[in-house]
Amino acid sequence: MASPGGKNEKRRGLIRRCLKARTGPVAWGMYALFRVLLAMVQMLPIDSLAQVGRRLAGIWKRASPRHRNLAIEHLERALGDEYCREDIERIADESLANVATFVLETACAPRVLRASTWPRYLSAVGFEETLKLLVAGRGVILVTGHYGSFELPGYLLAGLGFETHAVMRPIDNAYINRFIVESRRASGLHLLDKKGAMIRARSILKRGCALAFIADQSAGRKGVFVDFFGRPASTYKSIGLLAMATDSPIAVGYSRRMGDAFRFEVGINRLIRPAEWADQEHPLRWITQEFSKAMEDFIRADPGQYWWIHRRWKTQPTPRRGARQRPDSATHPPTDGPRTESKRPRGRPLAATPRTRKD
Repeated sequence: MASPGGKNEKRRGLIRRCLKARTGPVAWGMYALFRVLLAMVQMLPIDSLAQVGRRLAGIWKRASPRHRNLAIEHLERALGDEYCREDIERIADESLANVATFVLETACAPRVLRASTWPRYLSAVGFEETLKLLVAGRGVILVTGHYGSFELPGYLLAGLGFETHAVMRPIDNAYINRFIVESRRASGLHLLDKKGAMIRARSILKRGCALAFIADQSAGRKGVFVDFFGRPASTYKSIGLLAMATDSPIAVGYSRRMGDAFRFEVGINRLIRPAEWADQEHPLRWITQEFSKAMEDFIRADPGQYWWIHRRWKTQPTPRRGARQRPDSATHPPTDGPRTESKRPRGRPLAATPRTRKD
């Protein structure tokens, strides 16, 4: 007789196979289920999505507390000196709600965001210099992170009439992936498969278009280590290398949810121009650190909208043998190669009694 644990493992294995199916009857069945759920979500009033997202997040944290615990762990390490335990837990709950709300908004955004409707929902901040570059026919690299509704800067540029491309990791299910790519294209946002995207990237920038990247993913052993919330974070080199090869400026953008209604502040908080890195001794590291710092700045403005479940720091640099690690090792990492952070590192202890945030 099979044990309950064995049955659960078989059930999880079946679910994984269904989710990983690329084509065929199983994949098509998952696509049909996806379209049914999508239709149900799109029936919701657009201004109710944040409230529904909070309810879903409440179910999520009870059904899978490990995700909330991971968010708390990352928050302790990143912001433990600034927030008390009570605030850390509140921010973690807000983060889960943001992830759930983002999924709902992703389903509904193509339906409501058009060239004629975006001013109703989006408020642009700090785009002036970036728009001047695009109007002059200069290609711009747009960098953002897993914060707020992070697709919206691309939607905004597309809504303003600029050809905009975004690099994406394709979904395993080919039918769902094709549907998402086509729906985004109908809204003016062209999605590029990250595999081989760099082949097309240069021509896109040379044509004076915008090319968007999600830049806060761990690059593992291949990345360059920079400081992110006071800890070394492995970051992909491709963005900096592409900017240097094409002499393209980098605009760091964000989309911040404003209240419960479907309203957002979409902004550019840093424009990095080629002249700034021209005289740097290590331009690739300098560029990567600059856009990482700009992302940290907009996350700090409302940390509850960041995806703290994201394993941003999972790969750490390896200290040099026989040498003391320098305090600035985040920006000048050791050369012996990276090590992978344990899955459950201990966070920095916080005070038991609440305290207010430091100004």
